Amino acid sequence: QVQLVESGGGLVQAGGSLRLSCAASGMIFRLNAMGWYRQAPGKQRELVGTITSDGSTNYADSVKGRFTISRDNAKNTVYLQMNSLKPEDTAVYYCNSERLIGAHSYVYWGQGTQVFVSS
Repeated sequence: QVQLVESGGGLVQAGGSLRLSCAASGMIFRLNAMGWYRQAPGKQRELVGTITSDGSTNYADSVKGRFTISRDNAKNTVYLQMNSLKPEDTAVYYCNSERLIGAHSYVYWGQGTQVFVSS
């Protein structure tokens, strides 16, 4: 079955950097769009950014210029490079995959990895 496993979260000071990874299995990775989302305590889950199967990226305004999404299809892995981190970036970060086959959208989520940015 499809599995998405995030890693790389942790504690970092404001202004620092982290790189999150999401390893996928059970799917044809290169055919899936991948996304990163985050959920802070007491808030709804929000989009951080996405990368399509052909490598096009899109970002939330709050992270543009600071975060970069990339993918390595040979490793079935998507990355989220986070620079210039702010305390408001503190959240659980989730990756997801989406593939449209005909009229059906197949969406899967990882279990999340915690990022804490101290001021």
